[in-house]
Amino acid sequence: MKALVYNGPGSRTWKEVDDPVIQDPEDAIVRVDAVTICGTDLHILNGDVPTVDKGRILGHEAVGTIQAVGSAVTDLKPGDRVLISCISSCGRCPYCREGRYGQCLGGGGWILGHTIDGTQAELVRVPFASRSTYVLPENVSDERALMLADIFPTSYEVGVLNGCVRTGDTVVIVGAGPIGLAAIATCKLVSPLHIIVVDPAPSRREAAELAGASVTMSPDEDVQAMVLGLTEELGADVAMEAVGTPGTFELCMGLIRPGGHVANIGVHGSPATLHLEDLWIKDVTITTGLVDTSSTALLLKLLHSDLLPMPNLITHRFGLEEMQEAYDVFSRPAETGAMKVAVFGPESAHHLGRLSSGAGHPGH
Repeated sequence: MKALVYNGPGSRTWKEVDDPVIQDPEDAIVRVDAVTICGTDLHILNGDVPTVDKGRILGHEAVGTIQAVGSAVTDLKPGDRVLISCISSCGRCPYCREGRYGQCLGGGGWILGHTIDGTQAELVRVPFASRSTYVLPENVSDERALMLADIFPTSYEVGVLNGCVRTGDTVVIVGAGPIGLAAIATCKLVSPLHIIVVDPAPSRREAAELAGASVTMSPDEDVQAMVLGLTEELGADVAMEAVGTPGTFELCMGLIRPGGHVANIGVHGSPATLHLEDLWIKDVTITTGLVDTSSTALLLKLLHSDLLPMPNLITHRFGLEEMQEAYDVFSRPAETGAMKVAVFGPESAHHLGRLSSGAGHPGH
């Protein structure tokens, strides 16, 4: 089969590799019908994740069709269309029993595209398949389901739930990339009073408005004055950091009210200053987290019932053979306008079927 292989910092190859095989009775082999690229994949290519070995097939988000299952898998069968979760769960360790699958001690957690081969390939081996895949309803397309593999559970769990967003709250989301836009959508499930989104890119602020933000601002504007003006000079109830830089984290800390919650969603590669000299007296709660995907079943049920608002996050669509171009487009969002890219296998029911080499296809 063909797969996208990490060769070390700055190098990736789309090449022929061995097909995956069942290694454990709880495994499934899945044909990849739709896959996407995550910002974390770019972090890996930048050399920021040293736990990823050379030769690793990247990717941890996909929708596909079951091809084979191990002897212990009794609730899945060949032909089932499934969502592959970005987090795998052994289901037996203390953390899995608490629903903290991201911290799994039994061989799960974030392993796909990290410590084992991932989803940016024609086929993928999925460990703990019964607890790490979700059979998809017919009315949920590959493309929409793909958004539930990572970014929607991440925004909901690490942002909305960790941030304790309540009805009537004022929420600030710093960063209007895919995670920030998904945070807007999942915030709306609990009806906050204001959703203020801060991002330097006009196109992303426009996308935030379309997703339902009350106010969008550039960080060059007086964000603090806006937040104080909307909150009787108190500050935001919840501030979500959805970028992963010191400046955006520190901005969130400066916008929060006494007793508020700062939910850090972004992946950080360098230290940020924590101004405890200002915060110690304010009863501020700061949360971090790797997604557990404990909410995936709920979000899928809401999507199936048309109760989950889903902004149009896919800006570019490619065929699987165009994976290298998909990376090129996704890694240059300022030039390409890319938000999320969807890459379809030739047998996907939702494959566009007309892709030609060198021609990405924007979708709006």
